Amino acid sequence: MNWQLQEAKNRLSELVRAAKTKGPQVITVHGKEEVAMVAIEEFRRLKRNGKPSGKGWWEAAPKIALTIERSRDVGRAVDLG
Repeated sequence: MNWQLQEAKNRLSELVRAAKTKGPQVITVHGKEEVAMVAIEEFRRLKRNGKPSGKGWWEAAPKIALTIERSRDVGRAVDLG
């Protein structure tokens, strides 16, 4: 069901009950769908299933400065004969 914002504000308890028993409830602002209210169980399910992909995880990971130092040692001479 779609709820106009003012109606949703005036009938919040009913909106919450409907989200829990009937599923997601859409709230409109000036006739445009803006948000949906869902039961907390549905929200947690969606959040759990919405884990980013490998690439998304990598892009979301914190960026750190990494300095890699390499030894300038060229090794040692080995007598092969």
